[in-house]
Amino acid sequence: MNDPRRRIPSVDALLSSASFGRLLAERPRALVAGALRRTLENLRRELATGDRSAAPDEAEIAARTDGELRAMDKSSLRRVINATGVPLHTNLGRAPLAAAARAALAEIADGYSNLEYDLERGARGSRHDHCTRLLRELSGAGDALVVNNNAAAVVLVLNELAEGHEVVLSRGELVEIGGSFRVPSIIAKSGARLVEVGATNRTHVRDYEEAIGPETRVLLKVHRSNFSQSGFVSEVGIEALAQIAKPAGLPVVYDLGSGLLRQAAALGLGAEPDLEGALEAGADIVTFSGDKLLGGPQAGIIVGRSELIGRIRKNPLLRAVRVGKLTLAALEATLLLWRDEETAAADIPAIAMIAADSESLRARAHAIAEELARRAPAARLEVVQDTTRVGGGSYPGGELETWVLRVTLPGRSEVELEAACRAGTPPVVGRIRNDALCLDPRTVAAHEEAEFLDAVTAALTADQDDATG
Repeated sequence: MNDPRRRIPSVDALLSSASFGRLLAERPRALVAGALRRTLENLRRELATGDRSAAPDEAEIAARTDGELRAMDKSSLRRVINATGVPLHTNLGRAPLAAAARAALAEIADGYSNLEYDLERGARGSRHDHCTRLLRELSGAGDALVVNNNAAAVVLVLNELAEGHEVVLSRGELVEIGGSFRVPSIIAKSGARLVEVGATNRTHVRDYEEAIGPETRVLLKVHRSNFSQSGFVSEVGIEALAQIAKPAGLPVVYDLGSGLLRQAAALGLGAEPDLEGALEAGADIVTFSGDKLLGGPQAGIIVGRSELIGRIRKNPLLRAVRVGKLTLAALEATLLLWRDEETAAADIPAIAMIAADSESLRARAHAIAEELARRAPAARLEVVQDTTRVGGGSYPGGELETWVLRVTLPGRSEVELEAACRAGTPPVVGRIRNDALCLDPRTVAAHEEAEFLDAVTAALTADQDDATG
């Protein structure tokens, strides 16, 4: 009889009270009622578990319901500032878009477009034509096709070329990509049957030759874009695969993944398989991602021989993995930048971040440290040399030299500091290393720096503000 939960007013009584008048004036009744029910459920749970002993009054219930409504107003997908130093951070959306790509998005989103309309003929057109010309120009391939991601590209290609038949792949290339998706599973979903050849560490030409039979339809190669092998290893390159495949009348399909168009000296990294080299070596079809080393939006790109792309273009599965107008707009704008490598290196954010030189990063880290020291004098700030990675399944094993701001604060752990930065507006995502919060300016865009400083300052001075308030 003394259960405090019995003293909580009903939903109808609360909605009729003066405390809820403002909330109902600002939002639909059904929305407020839903938030109120969740608030009451939480309060009853707290009373039942002993987290609180007294029933709340109307004012507290209204305040907590208001907080619930404000939380609902926040978008689930939010912009964050990437201070991890990893340019192609998969969890943070990989490549940020170039200004030209953002402008193209805004223009196409603002109204109607000729997505599937041929303006010259005044008749129905195809969305699959919009990036084809540029992809052919940049790659030298006979034809091209864009779908929603690279996994979809591989599934579509193998479904068309090898459904119900065999695809030959080296055991050393049975890659697992993010989210526990594995190449064998992707091949199975395409309707093809996987034939494994070679050993985990060594595969030879004879392994492919011995595996080819009447059911073979494709020789597949998968770039190990998220790990590397060293030591007693060997693999069969595209040129050798093409020499095996041609007499048998088989296509060589290369899942390149990372999307490097050509070897870029500006990146200052070691050799990474690239599209231009793969096609020149004899690959018939190459698939890759749009949001990795291409620096564009998420997309799967298929380039290669015209007759094979023509077959793939007619596959009914294409409709299930097609891209929308916004992806095409951003991709086309990104591809236009790649016509000039110097322009791409300067204007595509991911490429510029990867190519950033160590000295400029050190100077920027010191400038940020000086400003934060002025704003948050209790913090201990140190600029230290460090390393980071390209990320996004690109340049496996390669490291980028960088400079980071090492942040500690007396009385607060590095875990608490990292969480406080994540809780900011906008959230700042750093990384914890050697018992400190590390913030890398490499991946903080120049136009984000003011917000970055404000958000980190707020995280470093939160306890101080509470104490003075």
